Amino acid sequence: MKNIKKLIFGLFLGLTSLSTFAQTKSQNNDIWLHYVGKNMLTKKLSFTLEATMRYANGFSEKQQYFIRPSFDYQFTKHFIGSVGFSHYNTYVYGSPAINKRPIPENHPWIQGTFNHQFGDLKLTNRLRNEFRFVGIASSTVATPTGPSDYAISDYKFRDRLRYMVLATYPLVKVDNKPKLLGIIGDEAFMNIGPLGTDISKNNVGKTFMNQNRIIAGLGYVFNPHHQIQLCYIHQNIWNFSDTIEESNPTVRLSYLTNFSFAKK
Repeated sequence: MKNIKKLIFGLFLGLTSLSTFAQTKSQNNDIWLHYVGKNMLTKKLSFTLEATMRYANGFSEKQQYFIRPSFDYQFTKHFIGSVGFSHYNTYVYGSPAINKRPIPENHPWIQGTFNHQFGDLKLTNRLRNEFRFVGIASSTVATPTGPSDYAISDYKFRDRLRYMVLATYPLVKVDNKPKLLGIIGDEAFMNIGPLGTDISKNNVGKTFMNQNRIIAGLGYVFNPHHQIQLCYIHQNIWNFSDTIEESNPTVRLSYLTNFSFAKK
């Protein structure tokens, strides 16, 4: 009996050690510069352009950029449907780095946004399905003129679902119009499809969670057309093989515009 207990205890310690050392935890202090421009084309149809440049560890390393155009349609008072496209480039950053070389990604997406007003409190629920085509980096063969390197050899499809809940509340009003806003929310990124790391089987990753972002900050409304936001975001990222988990304190500075080109 004692030997069995020792065996079970040893197995438990071994499994604990494996789980502890299988994943490396890292932290990057990020700064994100962010733009969102909404342009009304008709009373219900709008064109939105979103773009960002992200840096890791202050401005010392480039983390990622993306460009994201979309068309949005106001179906009801509370519901907006969107269709869009995103182009990403994620750089090599941090220690250890998730990527061996910059990774491009392109994905069309569809989205539903539900807005509800509870007095002064605005509650937004947003669900986005991203049909991702992610660049796959493969090692190249060393040549007499140069060492081996990594190159994008293929693009693989990975399905991802994003759900965001965001509450916005006017902390200060001027002439009964919001001037200073309080913002708090969370966004979860979920891998949809067969979990695993076998690229040939179109596995979407080892973990169900791809990212999570806790959001809190302030917004200042200059006028109906211009707004800035300063938010703290705590970003968690699980890499494809779940060997690295990033926990990144992030400051995001956003500039938002809202213009109408609709005929009155």
